[in-house]
Amino acid sequence: MDKSLFGELYEIISRIDNVKDCEYFFDDLCTKKEVEQMAQRVKAAKLLIEGKTYTQVIAETDISSATLSRVSRCVQYGKGYVRVLGRPKNPVDKK
Repeated sequence: MDKSLFGELYEIISRIDNVKDCEYFFDDLCTKKEVEQMAQRVKAAKLLIEGKTYTQVIAETDISSATLSRVSRCVQYGKGYVRVLGRPKNPVDKK
């Protein structure tokens, strides 16, 4: 995949300056299910950052354990969630 395609997409998204335009853009860009899955991952990351357990996060978001595991790794070792949402209050608990 051409990296300039990603750059162009990120640049466009970074220029969106209000929630309504963001909603309209993502409605056109993605299916409802894709947006729902992204929202679910963000919610799961926020809950993990707040110190919630895997069991609590799954109960609150209905996310799969495989997806939650990936989100957890990104919260622990990635750059995006922590940079945008903040540092975890407690180490991520996998129970």
